[in-house]
Amino acid sequence: MFEDIIPLIEQIASDRTVPRNIRERCEESVKILRDGDDPAEIRVNTVISYLDEMSNDPNIPMYTRTQIWNIVSILESAVKK
Repeated sequence: MFEDIIPLIEQIASDRTVPRNIRERCEESVKILRDGDDPAEIRVNTVISYLDEMSNDPNIPMYTRTQIWNIVSILESAVKK
């Protein structure tokens, strides 16, 4: 389910133009998505919350904010299915 989303988040995490706190939060998000202990809905909602926080960071580049919004959209549609 998350095979398409994880590489998108990892792309942000590996971008050196993105502030370190955002990259670290992306790495946490990937760990949450890969962790199979919690139900998928809880993991997705947690990651959406993290991504929402990141997108509101004033230091984030605009193109990264757009990437985050796209990832949130994909995650929200995955939850609705």
